[in-house]
Amino acid sequence: MTRSRSDLVWIPTFAVLVAFAVPWPLWGVDRVVAGLPVWIWWHVAWLGLCTALFALFVRSGAWERGMGRRPGRDVAGGDAPAPADGDRR
Repeated sequence: MTRSRSDLVWIPTFAVLVAFAVPWPLWGVDRVVAGLPVWIWWHVAWLGLCTALFALFVRSGAWERGMGRRPGRDVAGGDAPAPADGDRR
């Protein structure tokens, strides 16, 4: 299986996301912002960043290629096998 350069960029991107999911720079910091510890805000911001990057990952077609599917084909559009007669409701 060959990977394009754009797909290979996602490997270090997700490695960095995993590495910094734990707020290492905030270890031992007791600061509070808006009533919550600053490490909670780190996680809120980090989850927002992860969401945005994962959406970009999916839109780029890398998800489909990684799953062995051709990008742009929709399951509801005819890729899925027809249900058996007993499965219709």
